[in-house]
Amino acid sequence: MKAIWNGRIVAESDDTLIVEGNHYFPPDSLNREYFRSSSTTSICSWKGTASYYTISVDGRENRDAAWYYPSPSAAAEEIRNHVAFWHGVEIIE
Repeated sequence: MKAIWNGRIVAESDDTLIVEGNHYFPPDSLNREYFRSSSTTSICSWKGTASYYTISVDGRENRDAAWYYPSPSAAAEEIRNHVAFWHGVEIIE
């Protein structure tokens, strides 16, 4: 699987986990040069508190386009630190 935004592969892995229709990419599959930490958080009733990354590619910024769970609930432990995408990030096989 590949996560693509603004013409660049921001993550790539043969080992994503699918939860609620979202592909969660392992942390080591990210092209870290495109990711900046965000102060945004949100709460999922069963997964816990999500943190976000802003993706920056060739001078364009996609705020909070990726999220992950650094300390998930026990029910979501398998996706700890795995990253999922939205806001126009294309996921392709």
